[in-house]
Amino acid sequence: MTVFDVIKSRKSIRKYSTKDIEDEKLNIILEAGRLAPSWQNKQCWRFVVVKDKEKIHQLALKSGLISKANFFIKDAPVVIVVCANPKESGFMNGQHYYLVDTAIAFQQMVLTAYEMGIGSCWLGAFNEEKVKQILEIPENIKVVALSPFGYPSEKEGLYGKVIKAFAGSKRRKSLEEIVHYEKW
Repeated sequence: MTVFDVIKSRKSIRKYSTKDIEDEKLNIILEAGRLAPSWQNKQCWRFVVVKDKEKIHQLALKSGLISKANFFIKDAPVVIVVCANPKESGFMNGQHYYLVDTAIAFQQMVLTAYEMGIGSCWLGAFNEEKVKQILEIPENIKVVALSPFGYPSEKEGLYGKVIKAFAGSKRRKSLEEIVHYEKW
C-alpha cells in the first residue's frame, strides 16, 4: 500500500474489537510521531499512552464537551493523548506552532496505525482540564488531541453511522474549490 493509498482509504473508527495492539506495533506508531518535523526541530510534543481500562473509561465518560460524546472510546484497547509544551515551539504571524507540530506528529501516527490495520478516531471535542486531571498532566502542558487506537470491529456501530452521516464524512471538496494557482 502506498502512502497515498493509506491517505485515500483511511477512515475514522468508532467501534473496536477486543484484540490488544501488539507492543511492537504500538512502538512503531509512537516512533512515527517522534520522527515528525517540527518548528526548528524543537519536538514539543508529548504522548500519553493509556492502556488502563479504568482511565480509558474515565476519558470516555468524563472528558467530553457535549455530555458523553466520547463514550465510544471506552472499548478501545489504547488511547493516545497528544500534548505539547508551547515553550518548546514557536510563534509567528499569529500562529502557535505547537498546534501545527503536534498535528503533524499525530497524523503520522494515525496513518502509520491504519497501514498496520489499526483504526483510530482523532478527537478534538474534549474538556482539557478534565483530561489533565485524569492523566495528571502538568498545568504548563497543552492537550491538543486524543484518539482511541484499536483493531476495527467487524461491524460498524450505530453511533459511527450516525456521526458519519451528521458530519458528512464522505463529502470532500473538489480541487477546484480549494486550490489557487499563482494568485487567489
